[in-house]
Amino acid sequence: MSAASAISVCTWQAAGGGEAAAVRIADFLVRIGVTLAVGAVTTRAFVPGIVIRNGTLLIDPAVPAWPGDLLHEAGHIAVTDPAQRAALSDVPDDPGEEMAAIAWSWAAAQACGVAADHLFHAEGYRGGGGYLTENFTAGRFVGVPMLAWWGMCSEAVFPQMQRWLR
Repeated sequence: MSAASAISVCTWQAAGGGEAAAVRIADFLVRIGVTLAVGAVTTRAFVPGIVIRNGTLLIDPAVPAWPGDLLHEAGHIAVTDPAQRAALSDVPDDPGEEMAAIAWSWAAAQACGVAADHLFHAEGYRGGGGYLTENFTAGRFVGVPMLAWWGMCSEAVFPQMQRWLR
């Protein structure tokens, strides 16, 4: 099953192109090496309808989700130490990795043509989606130093990435 056909069975919160954004995101994630699966999320999820299980992004088709949350959760997979990525199921409570995942998701949104309001939506980021949109569109990139330190990008040309996976 292609990423687009898997995503098409899911329910999206975002009006006005949510499914189209999700398809672009899914195609991008598969292309860079992030594994997607569709199935029931039976455990508590920090992000409704989306969890990481054994390094795979699992999307529950019955739970309305925000397309941009796919990018943010994939960002956690992308910035995880490669030796631990395949076993990743619980996102660590590490502020540096959280900021790096936010920066990574911005770069990924730019690469796959997803609008800022689909990425930093009003229901996410503890109400700080607007703040993140404002900062990233103004070129104030939280988390980029971590990505640069891991050799994923150069701060000078962000959001261009040298590599998508740590």
